[in-house]
Amino acid sequence: MNKLNPIRAVSSLMALCLSTFLFASGAHAQALPDAIAKSKVIKVAVNSIYPPMEYKDPESGDLVGFDIDLGNAIAKELGVKLDWQESAFEQLLPSLATGRVDMILSGMSDVPGRRDTADFLDYLNSGAQFYIIASRGNEIRQAADLCGKSVGTSRSTSFPGDTAAWSAQNCEAAGKPAITVSGTEDTSAARMQLKQGRIMAGVQGSETLPYAMKLEPNTYKPIGVPFATSPEAIAFAKSNPKLRDAVLGALNKLIANGTYAAIVAKWNLQSSAVKQVTMNAAPVH
Repeated sequence: MNKLNPIRAVSSLMALCLSTFLFASGAHAQALPDAIAKSKVIKVAVNSIYPPMEYKDPESGDLVGFDIDLGNAIAKELGVKLDWQESAFEQLLPSLATGRVDMILSGMSDVPGRRDTADFLDYLNSGAQFYIIASRGNEIRQAADLCGKSVGTSRSTSFPGDTAAWSAQNCEAAGKPAITVSGTEDTSAARMQLKQGRIMAGVQGSETLPYAMKLEPNTYKPIGVPFATSPEAIAFAKSNPKLRDAVLGALNKLIANGTYAAIVAKWNLQSSAVKQVTMNAAPVH
């Protein structure tokens, strides 16, 4: 048996530690697609009309919100910059499919119908929530009181379908008249119609309603609990698993080191926080 040279052994150990450190610190960068690793830029589609997830600061005009902070934290972890590209909500998935953007980070729900063309990393819990004008609280006490009434919600989301499904199960199945679902341009338009008396109730994400209630105190009242749950997710083209997996690694590190929790606390979304990231609403193995 040959004796090990002490100096050579120490040198080998130091080299091993250094290579391990370099691999760990650069693991995400190595996992990025070649084009992004070279440009150091990820193109991100966003629809900036969904506070507190993403919206324009009224004073500076800058993009702000939970998704913006989370996206920038992911970018820092990956060693890249984000090129935020604003788009109408209905154009988000087409932009991803055609390669105009690399991913979508815009309060998008992970629902089965969208998984045919994209993969989703689920990073926040959300649910469809009924709400009314607070002054009508004596008239509408529970969700069942909305049977036969008009309910407005953003037509570009999954909420119209969620509301119709709830109506079928809870109104029509009980022999009551169905809810009339009124599609609106966005959630703010639904709130406007509600205040104008054109609809009896609205539906929007359970994570965004508290923000609207804070902006307009004593104006809105939630009815019941969220009646349809769907996680919010970052979307990736199925042809780009390398970027998806790199972002997954970054998200896991942000959860582990407390950065995710700090961003959640900043935007008062503790009740919607996840303990671990899932993919297409299923655990990641």
